[in-house]
Amino acid sequence: MGDLGLSHLWEQRLAAAVTFAVAIAIALVSYRIAMLALRRFTERTPSRADNIVVARIAAPLRWIFVAVALSMAARGIDLPAHQAALGQQIAGFVIPALVGWMVIATIRAANDIVDLRYDISVADNLKARRKRTRYAILTRIAVICVVFITLCMMLLSIPAIRAVGVTLMASAGLAGLAVGAAAQPALKNLIAGIQLAFTEPIRLDDVVIIENEWGRIEEIRLTYVVVRIWDDRRLVVPVSKFLEDSFQNWTRSNAQLLGSVFVYVDPAADVARLRTHVERLVSDNPRWDKRFWNLQVTDATADALQLRVLATAQDASIAFDLRCDIREGLMRYIATEMPEAIVRRRLLTDGFAGHTTTVPEGH
Repeated sequence: MGDLGLSHLWEQRLAAAVTFAVAIAIALVSYRIAMLALRRFTERTPSRADNIVVARIAAPLRWIFVAVALSMAARGIDLPAHQAALGQQIAGFVIPALVGWMVIATIRAANDIVDLRYDISVADNLKARRKRTRYAILTRIAVICVVFITLCMMLLSIPAIRAVGVTLMASAGLAGLAVGAAAQPALKNLIAGIQLAFTEPIRLDDVVIIENEWGRIEEIRLTYVVVRIWDDRRLVVPVSKFLEDSFQNWTRSNAQLLGSVFVYVDPAADVARLRTHVERLVSDNPRWDKRFWNLQVTDATADALQLRVLATAQDASIAFDLRCDIREGLMRYIATEMPEAIVRRRLLTDGFAGHTTTVPEGH
């Protein structure tokens, strides 16, 4: 009788294994057919958005097919009570995790679609930078919320600690306050990151000056911002600093910028002649955006005149190069064509009334 019972037990196990194997095979075949149908549908549409969604959900969808097939197969098998309870416990963990994975994949697919539709590599990219910044921050917030809810649902599947899961979901605000008391800086930056998504003091690819460094906003996280400095260093700044401290944003409304060049010349220099040459320098430079330029005498001392050249450009990088070009061209012109404009110091010689000696600046 014992041998018959053992044989029957092995037969049950073998039948269960075969049933589960067949269920997995059917699930994978069904998944394959569904993905082929989805990909064929997306190939017929001109938009790439549906391709992004299908690519993102492919991995979690495969395992959801397998989980559903195994759950349906388990209902048709007469398993011992302890094995059935173990299967239900595993399903209580796996199914919420798979659903959470699917939701996160969908959220990230939506963010990828925003990145696709709003290109920040174009010249006039203010709207694109605004959209991508907001969606990037909101995506991270949504992912954190989904992970939190998924963990709570997994806890709810365990009878012994179900009360803990209910408490976490019902009193998330109190839990947040308790955690905030121990981790106030992190919570402060997290709240600042949420505020940053809506107030938009900075956006992706903005040109800023912070901590006396010039750079572009490369990445915006919930708690910190990565600024790519002009020499390819990375400056990591807490989000709260952009809300509490002053900083310069050169692309807040648009990327256009007014560059300035300061040159010092002798008081006897022909400023009108220099202005004519600067006009030629600016007009012939392809970096000038044709909006505005001028040359003015902005200061005068006993030894020199301060000349300021203003010229506009499309963005900060082009404006910097334009300023360098103007400065180089103007100084070359003074050195070769107008040496009399080089700054000199005039000294009155004792005993010779009205007679002066000129000494070039720096000698």
